[in-house]
Amino acid sequence: MALAARLVSRSRQLYSAQAALANGGVTQVRSYAKEAAPADRPVSGDELLKGIFFEVKKKFETALGVLKKEKITIDPDDPTAVAGYAQVMRTVREKADLLSDSQRIKYTIETFTKGIPDARTYLNTLEEIRKKSGLIDDLGVEAMMMEALEKVESDIKKPLLRSDKKNMGLLLAEFEKINKKLGIRKEDLPKIEEELELEIAKSELTELKNECVEAMEGQLKREEFKDEVMPDVRKLDIRNFL
Repeated sequence: MALAARLVSRSRQLYSAQAALANGGVTQVRSYAKEAAPADRPVSGDELLKGIFFEVKKKFETALGVLKKEKITIDPDDPTAVAGYAQVMRTVREKADLLSDSQRIKYTIETFTKGIPDARTYLNTLEEIRKKSGLIDDLGVEAMMMEALEKVESDIKKPLLRSDKKNMGLLLAEFEKINKKLGIRKEDLPKIEEELELEIAKSELTELKNECVEAMEGQLKREEFKDEVMPDVRKLDIRNFL
């Protein structure tokens, strides 16, 4: 799973970073603050925080509502149960309007690079974002992207601005060579993400199963439950505990 996770994470970062670089940071991205703040008048800090709180509360209640309706079978060894759990989590994100991993990466990149005029500062900022996020560039992508920028700037004999669409096209062409070298194809991302989603679902179900077993074993050690038999965790209905 670690390899798949690293691959899809790096793929998302590459394509999100490259798209934002070419876009110049003008794409509008969602945020709690934007959703919470009225557009027709200025708001105070207290009003903004209150709006954010209620927005988060609304999303939480929506997610909880989905979990109270959908049946989850706690069996990480059953592919059908794993797929069902993954679908429930997907429904939670859709109903509660929560960001997916790829959307979160895009949001972070666009937020912190918005307004940066040149490609070099953009790539340096991207490196800072990665480091602050605790991510490791084990594939050496940043060095390759900077080398590509050096090549383009050497050819055009001036710093590359993000507003320079013609020469930005040259840089993006170099980025595509990097993607190809790393074996990363944009058209493969949906399949990779789907496979990773199932692996994450299995991992989360395994963790949930272990927590349930641990809790039940702890209960059985109590005197009042010593004659009880531990139920099959696969038959538990977590909707009864929400």
